[in-house]
Amino acid sequence: MTEPRTILGIDPGLANTGWGVVRQYGPRMECVAYGCVSTPAGVELSQRLAKIHEQISAVISRFDPVCLGIETVWFGQNITAAFATGQARGAALVACAQHGLSVGEFTPRQIKMAVVGTGSADKAQVQYMVKKLLNLQVEPKPDHASDALAAAICYTTHEGYGGVGGASTLAKLESRGRVMAGAGTGGASGAAARKILEEGAR
Repeated sequence: MTEPRTILGIDPGLANTGWGVVRQYGPRMECVAYGCVSTPAGVELSQRLAKIHEQISAVISRFDPVCLGIETVWFGQNITAAFATGQARGAALVACAQHGLSVGEFTPRQIKMAVVGTGSADKAQVQYMVKKLLNLQVEPKPDHASDALAAAICYTTHEGYGGVGGASTLAKLESRGRVMAGAGTGGASGAAARKILEEGAR
C-alpha cells in the first residue's frame, strides 16, 4: 500500500500569498487546510517579505509537507507586479528550502491544464474543479488559496499518484475536467468558506 504524503501548494504574491495543503493516498486526495498570507502596501518591503517567510514556515511546521507545488512568475504586461511577485515567491521558497521540501515549479497554464483540463480556464473554473477534485463542501476562497491548492494538485499530476505515471494521471484529470468545467461554479457558502479558512490558518 502506498504511503500517504502531504503536499504544499503556493500561489505567490506580495499582497496575497495563497497556500494550500493536500494529503495524497495513492490516487485519492484530500484537502487538509488552506489560507492566505496578506501584507499591506504601506508596510516596508523587507517586513512584508519577512511575514511571508515566517507564515509559510509556520504552515510547514504545522502540517509537515514533504513536497511543494508552486506557480512560476508570469511577466505579462505588468513588469513591476511580476517583480513583486518574484520577491514574494523567493521568500516562500526560502522557507520551503529550510524545511527540505522537494519543489515542483509550474506555469499558470500547466496548473490550469492539470486541474480543469484546459490551460485557458478562468479562476471560477479552477475553484469549481478544486472543490470537486478534493471533495470539498464549498469552493475554496479567496482565489489565492484555491490557486495554491491547484498547484498542489498539479504536483501530483507530474510526480504521479504513487505508482501511477504523471502522464496517465494528467490524462485522467483532463478527461474529468472536460466533463466538469462546463457544469458551472455552484453556490458556495461564504460563511462556511471563511470558517474553513480560519480553522486552517490557526
